Amino acid sequence: MKKSNYQRLLTVLPISFLLIGCGTDNAEGEEESTVGEDVEYTITATEPGAGLTELTHDTVAAYDNLEGWEVQESSTAGMITSLDQAIQNEEPIIVTAWRPHWIFESYDLKFLDDPKNTLGEEEYVHTIARLGLEEDKPEAYAVLDAFEWEAEDMQKMMLEAQDASFEEVTTDWMEENQEYVDELLEGIDPVDGESLELVSTPWDTERSSSSVMEAILEQLGYNVEVTNVDPVIMFQAIATGEGDASLAPWLPSTHGSFLEEYGEDIVDLGPNMEGTLNGFVVPDYMDVDSIEDLPTP
Repeated sequence: MKKSNYQRLLTVLPISFLLIGCGTDNAEGEEESTVGEDVEYTITATEPGAGLTELTHDTVAAYDNLEGWEVQESSTAGMITSLDQAIQNEEPIIVTAWRPHWIFESYDLKFLDDPKNTLGEEEYVHTIARLGLEEDKPEAYAVLDAFEWEAEDMQKMMLEAQDASFEEVTTDWMEENQEYVDELLEGIDPVDGESLELVSTPWDTERSSSSVMEAILEQLGYNVEVTNVDPVIMFQAIATGEGDASLAPWLPSTHGSFLEEYGEDIVDLGPNMEGTLNGFVVPDYMDVDSIEDLPTP
């Protein structure tokens, strides 16, 4: 008996649906796997022991889809070099980064969404001081307590410092913001060569803030020395009184564990900057928007 066209359609239709479904699933799978394979299931991080690096390891452990991914610890310079090379070749890469940073002025980048907030939400850069600084050096304490500035200013300084010294770009910032500096110092008696030690970290973000504060306090008459150390050493120095103050802690996430450990011996003066952020960062041309979009190996 001959089959009608309708009967033939019923016979073929389930197979057609199956083929269409399989083709779609494979296409999606191939697209997903390309992201991981192209970056060799590797996240390019910065220095071992850095707050963001520790948060990166926590993030890989927290997301089931990142099981099997590798965190390649390097340095800030190494991360930037890898990012630059990838962008020059229009290749995919995933790095750990933070804003403000001059890379966001130079490249089109985006943060991946972090639904579990393991890398922290918006952070603040705080000013901390040793116990007794307010009594010993009240003028410096007052300036440190009142100082605030913008993330955009820091980012601009960092970019300009790629082609000039921090002393030069700080001089430019002081000239552009002398009115604010005058307001900051208004009513505070100048000092005559008193020494003061700022403790910071060796990254350009903190080099910017410590350089600006050094220049401001020198206008007040202080002889300022800046020492750059790892974050844990920075907290230890302030807690033991070996250093006077720091404008470098990122809180509550990045350096939160250090503040928890040393907080009883430290005075937290609150934020000097808001709007900072840590995260996984990719070039804008990459078709991935969330950590959850990254495929399991």
